[in-house]
Parts: sequence; structure tokens; C-alpha cells
Amino acid sequence: MKSRQQIKFLLGIALLFVMLNVSAAPPKREFYEIKIYHLKNADQESRVEKYLKDAYLPALHRAGIKDVGVFKPVPTDTSAGKLIYVFTPLSSMDQLLTLPKALDKDAAYLSSGKDYIDAVYKSPPYIRFESIILQAFTGMPVHKKSKVEGPKSSRIYELRSYEGHTEKIYQNKVKMFNQGGEVPLFERLGFNAVFYAEVIAGSHMPNLMYMTTFSDKASRDAHWKSFSEDAEWGKLKTNPEYQNNVSKNTSFFLYPTEYSDI
Repeated sequence: MKSRQQIKFLLGIALLFVMLNVSAAPPKREFYEIKIYHLKNADQESRVEKYLKDAYLPALHRAGIKDVGVFKPVPTDTSAGKLIYVFTPLSSMDQLLTLPKALDKDAAYLSSGKDYIDAVYKSPPYIRFESIILQAFTGMPVHKKSKVEGPKSSRIYELRSYEGHTEKIYQNKVKMFNQGGEVPLFERLGFNAVFYAEVIAGSHMPNLMYMTTFSDKASRDAHWKSFSEDAEWGKLKTNPEYQNNVSKNTSFFLYPTEYSDI
């Protein structure tokens, strides 16, 4: 029969083992919403921005969502002034469903966002908005705030969408990022990614999306040049396992607004 001291020792070891396993567990994969506002004119742009800056972001901060990104197309893009992108990280799908109810109970939000929330039908603050729902890659389960510096208006935040021919082929590209090593390759080359994620609801499925960030256009071009010339990428892109897994690659060049958290 084991002594009391031996039992305590064994229980302590077991507890330590459990604690180590808990601490070693990977973070839970986040969900993201990318909301894209389609605007008719400068007045709508101003009204949506006022709502985001004064009402929406502060309300999300009060709800515990600290990093909300607001982005606009670079001035040289023909969609400049016509689109606003809002990136909201979520801990679960349930939070996506409960957030509107929480906002409805936030008196400060309802007051600050009154022009937007109570807009009349003759004067809506936008034409329409679309919403894309994503789940973070296993290779980067939580988002990161960009570390790039310099004026926000000069920064390039590149949002990319990779579409697949079929669901199965698309999943091969996801595997290329996670198991194939594309995520750590971007990390090693300093692309300052905000997120990598699988689209689970959107208008261009099957597709994945990710966002990398740069101090300016020259930095963006230099980073992609180093990527294309990297020996590891040369091996990865010629690996027979990962051939013909993208049917369309689209890049959106954005910059963060002054009030954006990211």
C-alpha cells in the first residue's frame, strides 16, 4: 500500500501533467467577419465612417472585441471612395449571432450611431453591404495586429483571395498553407500577416483569404520579390502534391483608417 506522501506526490505529478498539457494546447481558432460597405457618394462615405468611428468600434471595444480593422481602397484604385472594409475578429460563431443583440442594449452605441441606425429610407447611409464569414487557419489560429510603422495613409494592407476549382482542390491549397509551410514562409520573410482564414460563407467560394501588411508600396513589392526568389518557395510551388490548386487569385490593396485598431 502506498503511503500518504507517495499518493500526494503522484497526485502532484498528475496535476502538473494536466497543467502542462493545457498550456501546450493550441489557441482556439477564431472566426472573422469582413463587412464590405458599398457607397454611392462622399456623403454616404462620411456617414458610415462616423458611425464606425464614434459608435461601432467603441461598442465592440466595450463588448470585449479590442482589435477591429477598418480599411479603404488605396487612392489609385477605381473603387476608392466606393468601398469600406470592416474586419471583426470573433471568438466563436455564437458571438457573431449574439453581437447584434448586445449592440441593441448599448445605450451609448444607439446614441452615437443614431444617424446610421435610424436613417430614413430616402437617405440610407450605404447602397448595400456584403458580409464574408471566415475561420482562422490552424497554422495561425488567432489574428495579429500589424507591426508595420509609418503614416497609415501610406501603408499597403493586401487582402488576397484564392479561389479553388472545387471544394477538394481548394482544401489542397489550405493544406499548402498549414502543413506545406506557406504560413511560416510568409512569417520568415516578414509579411506581417493579420490573418489567414478559410471562407465559410461568401460570394466567391470555395476560397481562402489572408491579409499581409507593408509600410508602403515599395516595401510590398520588395517583399513579394524576395518571396518569389526564395528557395523554399521554389520547392513548395513545384511540389507535385500542390499543383493546380488555385483557379483565381485576387488582390485588394487597402490602407487602414486613422481610427482602425489594426
